[in-house]
Amino acid sequence: MGEPKSRDCAVIQAYADGPLLVRGDFELRDEAGELIDPGRATIALCRCGRSALKPLCDGTHALTKKRHQE
Repeated sequence: MGEPKSRDCAVIQAYADGPLLVRGDFELRDEAGELIDPGRATIALCRCGRSALKPLCDGTHALTKKRHQE
């Protein structure tokens, strides 16, 4: 997979049994629409719902027993 085509483009990549990685130019907002400063250019968004840092991933998904079947 390549890098974003331009700085105006965000790329979101899903990882099996893991987070959504967001790279490129993006805004992260809470449920009230307030801007959240992610503190970095690439972030991982939680998909398992167990992160203590929601909406960001903290790696808790690695502790779950559910695994992707190929």
